[in-house]
Amino acid sequence: MKRERQEKILEIVGRAKAETQEELLGLLRAEGIEATQATVSRDIRELRLVKTLTERGSYRYALPGEASDDAMTARLRGIFRECVTSIDAALNLVVIKTLPGMAQAACAALDASPNPSVVGTLAGDDTAFIALRSERGAKTLAEQLWTIVEEVE
Repeated sequence: MKRERQEKILEIVGRAKAETQEELLGLLRAEGIEATQATVSRDIRELRLVKTLTERGSYRYALPGEASDDAMTARLRGIFRECVTSIDAALNLVVIKTLPGMAQAACAALDASPNPSVVGTLAGDDTAFIALRSERGAKTLAEQLWTIVEEVE
């Protein structure tokens, strides 16, 4: 019974965006599994589920590995919103201007977010260069990054 319930919790967390224990409990009940909130709380702890920030700014339950990817995306978004002042593409390069001392943080966040079109990054004090495999890749990345900067929280 416990193993079946925990397997179902893992399945639900993998496909649904359960934000609260109550929501997770409701999804379990919809699957025909009865449990109490205290039982679900213990299951969450035993399964080592974590709360991770979504792109909408709310939190949801996730597996630990999945949470690190989400956390990195949230970190990238936060750094770019706070410190980037301009982004421009030039041939196969993206040039990012930041507040003083923040270019390295911007590059570190980009480096931690895998992107196969990025060849490498180089950061100074307030300027970062991102080398891409093509001009098209540079233009696309510049547009994507500028979208992050302009997002309203």
